[in-house]
Amino acid sequence: MSIKEEVIKAINELPNDVTYEDIMEEIFAQSKIDAGLNQLDEGKHLTHDQVKERMGKWLS
Repeated sequence: MSIKEEVIKAINELPNDVTYEDIMEEIFAQSKIDAGLNQLDEGKHLTHDQVKERMGKWLS
């Protein structure tokens, strides 16, 4: 399915009283999800231990 088709499908699944902002949020969220999935496919992610290490630095 093309990106255009995915956007149209997402919009069609929203309620009829949707606002422009709601539509933009839906498109933005989906684009971020797709980007994250692409990063996972490309091996661009952190291991559990790397996340724990980073979180430990932030929380200390």
